[in-house]
Amino acid sequence: MSDAPWWRGAVTYQIYPRSFLDTDGDGVGDLPGIIERLDYVASLGVDAIWIAPFFRSPMADFGYDIADYRDVDPLFGTLADFDALLAKAHRLGLKVMIDQVLSHTSIEHAWFRESRESRDNPKADWYVWADAREDGSAPNNWLSLFGGPAWKWEPRRGQYYLHNFLASQPDLNFHHPDVRAAILDSVRFWLDKGVDGFRLDAINFCFHDRELRDNPPKPKEKRVGRGFSPDNPYAFQYHYYNNTQPENLAFLGELRTLMDRYPDAATLGEISSEDSLATMAEYTRPGRLHMGYSFELLTDDFSAAHIRGTVQALEAQMTDGWPCWAISNHDVERVLTRWGRDQPSPQLANLLAAMVCSLRGSVCVYQGEELGLTEAELPYESLQDPYGIAFWPQFKGRDGCRTPMPWNDADAHAGFSRGMPWLPVPQEHRALAVSRQDADPHSVLNGFRAFMRWRKSQPALRWGDIAFIDTAEPVLAFTRHLDGQTVLVVFNLAGAPIAIHLPAALGQPRPLDGHGLLQGHVDGGQLRLPGYGAWFASVE
Repeated sequence: MSDAPWWRGAVTYQIYPRSFLDTDGDGVGDLPGIIERLDYVASLGVDAIWIAPFFRSPMADFGYDIADYRDVDPLFGTLADFDALLAKAHRLGLKVMIDQVLSHTSIEHAWFRESRESRDNPKADWYVWADAREDGSAPNNWLSLFGGPAWKWEPRRGQYYLHNFLASQPDLNFHHPDVRAAILDSVRFWLDKGVDGFRLDAINFCFHDRELRDNPPKPKEKRVGRGFSPDNPYAFQYHYYNNTQPENLAFLGELRTLMDRYPDAATLGEISSEDSLATMAEYTRPGRLHMGYSFELLTDDFSAAHIRGTVQALEAQMTDGWPCWAISNHDVERVLTRWGRDQPSPQLANLLAAMVCSLRGSVCVYQGEELGLTEAELPYESLQDPYGIAFWPQFKGRDGCRTPMPWNDADAHAGFSRGMPWLPVPQEHRALAVSRQDADPHSVLNGFRAFMRWRKSQPALRWGDIAFIDTAEPVLAFTRHLDGQTVLVVFNLAGAPIAIHLPAALGQPRPLDGHGLLQGHVDGGQLRLPGYGAWFASVE
């Protein structure tokens, strides 16, 4: 499988630019900061970087409200800075993926400013506009993920416009062919610059139901998961009509046709639907997205049964496509807090990274995971996230996972900025700074590097098939098989030691060393695993 495309089995490191490194002292990370730390990223042994939005934006949702798809916001730098970043990353052997937010723009985008002025201008139908009901209320019952109705009144037109997210993020009308053409032209702009791929934000939100039918109510017991809190009214509906429409499949085909003109470039779709695994399988069939990921492993459920069941459910449906897995990102509580509340130890941090990187598929790793960062506890007055401000205190938003990277514990603000950071640096993160962990051979950082180096030497872990072994909690066990090589993988997801019997059909597996994790061993016919321990073995 050495001829596999670069993205298959790749580990992609997600960079949230605002919080990575600030070089100009304004308290916000920037593209020159990413350039300065690319050598560090390369040292992790990852294959690619994914950079969250850095485009021109009023920053109502910190860049996910785009005012110009083809320009860099001055907060982050210039197009020349991006070109320099791309060139250096490629010299270091890193692929570069960037976010594309296709389903909606900012209200400050020139398209929307024109569209809202009248019902008969050239871009009048570029966004989703609808008349009020007879009583003046919104056209239907659709809700915004950020709370409240998904419709905003615009007096210039005397109509409502749709916003699945913030009111300052109006939804584009993908039923209009000129919209699709303009979006694809913006994608082409970055492909021509040489980017290696795109992470496609909320890709199943591009189309809406033309008839604007009401979403049906969802029973209380079903209002869990999918990446939003159950106290959010968004969870009260089945979202059958405001996203994941059948017309989206044809658009993904148009996008893939464009991508195929750039043979090494890849797409990774973020998918949140009523059945995200089924949508992932559907969206990654031949001629559509290269990869997809959803929120199933970004929830609070940390158990072998949940991980095994999620992967098996996807494997049963995804017969042609390729998955990508993530257990952390910029939208959810950091995994070491979320899955390690009772004991967020360094050993668990390394185990979690190894676990997700051993599943069949590609992987996204969020900045700070390699350091074992925990979720930051921030007071209300420090919050920046409109989502958290709206739902405080039941839901504290996404700021706790977006605090600045700690580079040097001896410097002000942990070396992130010489100015006041946009979010505070938690005191507990100073002890986990790169400067400290670099020098400690037993640190989470060096454990992460060791596993990534070792993984590159194991083709079965990168490209092989997966088959699970039925084990009781807290043990997760499976095999990866490729071209005659079978690797047995066993993880103890708990902090206490455990012993299990291996299936006789596995024979006498030969232990594989060098992965750097707490190692299990076979004794008297039993596999004994330390707390947060692992066992990798070759099956003859």
